Amino acid sequence: MRSNKFLKAEQAPLIWDVPGLLAGVDEAGRGPLAGPVVAAAVILDDRSPIKGLADSKQLTALRREKLYDEIRAKALCCSVAQASVEEIDQLNILQATMLAMRRAVMGLRLKPAKVLVDGNRLPTLDVLAEAIVSGDALVPSISAASILAKVTRDRLLCELHLQHPEYGFDQHKGYGTAQHMQALRVHGALAVHRRSFAPVARALVVPAANEGGEP
Repeated sequence: MRSNKFLKAEQAPLIWDVPGLLAGVDEAGRGPLAGPVVAAAVILDDRSPIKGLADSKQLTALRREKLYDEIRAKALCCSVAQASVEEIDQLNILQATMLAMRRAVMGLRLKPAKVLVDGNRLPTLDVLAEAIVSGDALVPSISAASILAKVTRDRLLCELHLQHPEYGFDQHKGYGTAQHMQALRVHGALAVHRRSFAPVARALVVPAANEGGEP
């Protein structure tokens, strides 16, 4: 459990605080073997606080869905953007994530005076920005962004499941579970699989290597 001293430190104003609107940015989907990486940017309204904001990974799916609707209804503005599987394979996952974050910030209806980004890397932006490690658990606007990104991506993977139920996307959301790896070996890769990711490449080589071998 964190000490009171640490909690007080979290509430202290940041050194580089500037007057104006503050946007939080986070992503979902860096680790999976399939599907786009999704980023969101959110500017919250201090006059309409949202209770229960937290790192999306610490919330149940039902709670995320409820908060998603509340964020959409109460935030001053928000924006969700993607980087495609093709962009991930061409640029690498880090650069594709930065691209999705940049697109999310650029999509905001209101321009923030400062952007707070979860993690330790910053996308290229034309506004003041700061990276905050574990920001999705510390900064409400980043928490809100993590929820929007996570729910949006999960919905995309559930839609993909309806098209290709044999892969189980509704269960693993594209992550490299045993179920997913077995489906890759049996059915091969779809257009939504990230071929630059080693587990996908290895799974695709196995059938070819076994051709003409024992059943």
